[in-house]
Amino acid sequence: MNETIATTLKKARKIVIKIGSNTLAKADGTQNTEFMANFAAQCKALVDMGKQIVVVSSGAQVSGVSTLKEWARKKDIHFRQALCAIGQVELMAQWRKAFAEQNLHIGQLLFTKEDFENDHRSLNIRNTLFTLADEGVVPIINENDSVSIDEFKIGDNDNLSALTAILWSADLLILFSDIDGIYTDNPKTNPNAKLIESVKSIPELRKTIKIGETNAFGTGGIETKIQAAEKTTVYGIPLLLANGGHENILKDLASGNANGTLFLAE
Repeated sequence: MNETIATTLKKARKIVIKIGSNTLAKADGTQNTEFMANFAAQCKALVDMGKQIVVVSSGAQVSGVSTLKEWARKKDIHFRQALCAIGQVELMAQWRKAFAEQNLHIGQLLFTKEDFENDHRSLNIRNTLFTLADEGVVPIINENDSVSIDEFKIGDNDNLSALTAILWSADLLILFSDIDGIYTDNPKTNPNAKLIESVKSIPELRKTIKIGETNAFGTGGIETKIQAAEKTTVYGIPLLLANGGHENILKDLASGNANGTLFLAE
């Protein structure tokens, strides 16, 4: 049992959970609606324990490809942004359905980098998050990919979730990806790579691991997850990285029956 992770989850009241594109996509690139339904049920269990949940959800482009398959190979930026516009609607429709089955309402918030750099906007974001969560509504957050260009992009939802966690004064940030946590090397290519269960010093971690490239569907990789941890831990917010593809992963983490990498708060 991983009691440290279980204890961290037990203590946390306000939890931000980021779900990566690889977790939300099946092998063929279409939406994993079964995961979404199961995840919503696990969130409901936490809500029933008195916890508040904010979800940062990737998957707009994946959902767009699921809807308009003939656009899947188009690489033009305008088609990519249009796919996100279409996909965001489909993504939220599936999240609404999943959480409605648990008698939970959701609310959508789409951000750009500017929203966090402007004091007035960031205050409005904070107030909206507090209001939604206090009223038992689950906010679903994503970057506004249909209007963001490079100079305005946060770039990945690992860092977006970290900024959200800080703004909301969360107690814990959980990043769900397609890996069990941080390893000493890439476990997909090196069978001797070892899982690092807890991180006290991120500078020391950087000296001891090899950082690979980004995954197939997502925009992030191990580097963006470490960047997110660098942001949150200095604000006293621990970050947990775990494999969202495991069945009942949230439930198992809470009970200490699943592994991950826990970045300890400073």
